[in-house]
Amino acid sequence: MTLRDARDLPVGTGSATARDAYVDGVERMLGALPGSEASLSHATELDPGFALAHAALARALQAQSRGAEARERIGRAVALIGGLGERERGHVLALERVVCGDADAALAAIRAHLAEHPRDRVVMAPCTGVFGLFGFSGRAGRERALDAFLAQYAAACGDDPWFLAARAFARCEVGELADARAGVERSLALWSRNANAAHVRAHVDYECGDDAAGRAWLRDWCAGYPREGPMHCHLHWHLALSALESDELDDAWAVFDACVAPGAAWGPPLNLLTDASSFLLRAELLGAPREAGRWQGLAAYARERFAQTGVAFADAHAALAFAMAGDDSSLARVRDEARGAAADVVAAMATGFAAWAAGDDRAVLRALQPVMGAHERIGGSRAQRDLLEHLVRVAARRIGEPGRAPPRVRPLPAALRDG
Repeated sequence: MTLRDARDLPVGTGSATARDAYVDGVERMLGALPGSEASLSHATELDPGFALAHAALARALQAQSRGAEARERIGRAVALIGGLGERERGHVLALERVVCGDADAALAAIRAHLAEHPRDRVVMAPCTGVFGLFGFSGRAGRERALDAFLAQYAAACGDDPWFLAARAFARCEVGELADARAGVERSLALWSRNANAAHVRAHVDYECGDDAAGRAWLRDWCAGYPREGPMHCHLHWHLALSALESDELDDAWAVFDACVAPGAAWGPPLNLLTDASSFLLRAELLGAPREAGRWQGLAAYARERFAQTGVAFADAHAALAFAMAGDDSSLARVRDEARGAAADVVAAMATGFAAWAAGDDRAVLRALQPVMGAHERIGGSRAQRDLLEHLVRVAARRIGEPGRAPPRVRPLPAALRDG
């Protein structure tokens, strides 16, 4: 008998217990719930020849920036595909391209695979979100490209709660907020503990300016979310940011220190770097004094965990930490060695951050205004990239030229409003 997964797709193992551990691990991975690595590892122990479990474990390791382990694990999966069916072979080979960092080939393989198997969520997942193959492509128009990509699978995926949340995030990022809210509410109704769906709702609330109601909902949701959950840091960044923008400073700093700052928080290193640096600069833009010790600690974390350039979103936030900590050599390395399609935007941001750290508002504007229409290319969400718009707004106001600030769609925090 051919064993199948939770979406009735063949999985290539004869062990029901291994299949069950795999299904559990996949659900935990797609829902950003703790325990996915343990369940997937258990599946491979129960059936060492279970290629799909090795491949999913590789993706779980990659999400934790454990690249060497992920590549070793996907190599095992590829070595096991000889006797598998067409669906399983295509699944593993598409994920191999993802784990090995071959983005263009990965996207081509995923498109081809999904044309035959549009409900294969593990293969679709690397494309989704703002840190996926579209999000980190460095290309202009990548938000609308992801929205169009997911739209073609809506009929096949139906009421799959993971897909509903993934598509709602794409809808949110192109400004279709009513559709996004309807989609994520439906997703949460079907799978209330999906941390990725809770995250999407936080973004919809942010874009709609629903700070108080959104924070109350998210605080209640997070009360039942384990600290070991992959989204724990980032969901609490949303809570801290909402408190900060509502001028509830004690609450904002308490959440930041307990759940966002490296050394206290747990989560993917990319989230720890970007969330912490973003919060510290936003706090300064809203009037908090600059704390050199916090920036120096964050710069040390960036030097340790992001010694190589190449991921534009990480590079930009590392540059921010280095600029604010006064680490000129590390800042120069990021600016001069930035790679990829968005390298020009990263270099401009590094220059702008250095100018802000030095108190030169006109230089901030010279560096950042030319790329304000292109910052989508570094990746990340609209909510995360608001940092740049706020920085330009404050710099323009401080030199008495508020008209140079970009127009806004989302309501601004009171402290950033002109007049």
